[in-house]
Amino acid sequence: MSDAIIVVSTPYLPGYKITKTLGFTWGLIVRSRGLGRNITAGLRSLAGGEIHEYTQLLNQSREEALLRLREHAKALGANAVIGVAFDSSETGGAMTEVLAYGTAVVVEPETAAASPVRLG
Repeated sequence: MSDAIIVVSTPYLPGYKITKTLGFTWGLIVRSRGLGRNITAGLRSLAGGEIHEYTQLLNQSREEALLRLREHAKALGANAVIGVAFDSSETGGAMTEVLAYGTAVVVEPETAAASPVRLG
């Protein structure tokens, strides 16, 4: 298995068995929208529809939270994180918190099944 941390939202990882559970892991980021983006988004909200500035900000925040989750899991000695989910909230009316969390585990590939059945 490579140095990459496998991240899944399911409580299991198909094709792998969990050999050790290391505990809770997370990645957290708090971002400010900034005055320029707030003004642009406010004007855009008058017309209705998607606010692209906020969509981009939240997408970047989720990616950073996942990166931090992977780093934390690796520091714990994990090679996978199961049960991953996101949570977000607003702080102080101008900042957004994004949290990615899950369970850090050590996994290994499942062994191959018994020798194949021969036909004929």
